[in-house]
Amino acid sequence: MDLQGKVAVVTGSGRGLGLAYAQALAAAGAAVVVNDVDEDTVDAAVASIT
Repeated sequence: MDLQGKVAVVTGSGRGLGLAYAQALAAAGAAVVVNDVDEDTVDAAVASIT
């Protein structure tokens, strides 16, 4: 699936299933908004996606 030019907002994407979905969407070409309540978890998630 090609998601180039699309934006995905994944709540709870700092860890667990949310992170897995965010990584998969990014791998498919989407720009992903990572959203979580823990800033350190968000930073780690963004690093794993980029």
